[in-house]
Amino acid sequence: MTQPLDRGLAGAVQRVTSTALGPYQSAIVRIGFSLTWLLFLLREFPHRRELYGPDGPWSWDMAQQLIAQNNALTALMWSDSALWFEIVYAVAMLSALLLLLGWRTRAMSVVFMVGVLSLQNRSVFMGDGGDNVIHLMAIYLVFTRCGQVWSLDARRARRRTEADRPQDRWGPVLWTVLGLLLLVGTLTHRTGGDDWLAVLLWGAWVGQGVWWAVNRRAPGGQTRTLLDVLANLAHNAALVVIMAEVCLIYATAGWYKIQGSRWQDGSALYYPLKLDYFTPWPALSDILANSGLMVMVLTYGTVLVQVAFPFTLFNRKVKNVLLVAMMLEHAGIAVLLGLPFFSLAMIAADAVFLPTSFLRRLGGWGAGARDRVLRRAVRIPEQRTTPEEQATRTLVG
Repeated sequence: MTQPLDRGLAGAVQRVTSTALGPYQSAIVRIGFSLTWLLFLLREFPHRRELYGPDGPWSWDMAQQLIAQNNALTALMWSDSALWFEIVYAVAMLSALLLLLGWRTRAMSVVFMVGVLSLQNRSVFMGDGGDNVIHLMAIYLVFTRCGQVWSLDARRARRRTEADRPQDRWGPVLWTVLGLLLLVGTLTHRTGGDDWLAVLLWGAWVGQGVWWAVNRRAPGGQTRTLLDVLANLAHNAALVVIMAEVCLIYATAGWYKIQGSRWQDGSALYYPLKLDYFTPWPALSDILANSGLMVMVLTYGTVLVQVAFPFTLFNRKVKNVLLVAMMLEHAGIAVLLGLPFFSLAMIAADAVFLPTSFLRRLGGWGAGARDRVLRRAVRIPEQRTTPEEQATRTLVG
């Protein structure tokens, strides 16, 4: 009895330390949150100065007083100039795009986190539940190896292995630039977040430099193996935290709903459908609100799914059914209540529980669609030939 238990425990430790689990799940979470943040920044680009910049109601002086108390990280407080605001906003969009594509995912995840925290901490009263989820996930993504698949990093690694190409030189340049910016922020006491955030940023910077040096000088040595083990442990721990965070969100939301009288009598959904702020499609909202049966079913169904989901994680079939139900629920919220970015953020968080087989098929469908588009884009038009020209041709042209 003891021997099989020891073997099972040893196998579990071996798997956790030697493998970054959930490569497809971490990749879909990376893509989902970077896409959500990028679309939000593009959507609010005409209003960026009112939301986070110098024209907003939450002035720079007010934000400075608040940040002096909570020590939050925001690069926007380094200067009150309009040019600096535009630079930070542009970097936030660029980092979201590059993280979406999977270019230098380790470095871009850190820059992405800084961009998210800089904008959200600048105007703390502009966010909603979706912004809070993006805020947390941006921090968790720093610890994950989210570029193993579906990324430019993965494609570059395959090409280097197959064709033995020399390593590119963008990495050291990016590492140097980010190090200089971090040094300036540290020396001027503008990194915020007390000591833990400075340790996190410097640890990520130093760790990436050590990783690059080891891969260049001793790619197959014991030091590289140790770094792989540490990276896998950090990744797997972060993935567990992301899963726990999603479960906590749904559990707390569901149990708080149970305590509300409107959720108990099945009429809670009716009221937001009658608010002008949450009715982008008034006719559609009226049709749903006028059906008492649909309102009751959706109200009770929402509570049931949110409360039950954390308890179904060990039953794959039931978990997948509830996962689809929750994603459809958020899609409905996006359409009926006009909250697309909140819904996208929650769907991206839910995606961490998607089955690997489905994600592989999804990746295959995406690759097939991409190849078809590329083939059509580079297709050479057929040249018409005369019968005389055709008669002089052979099988080899």
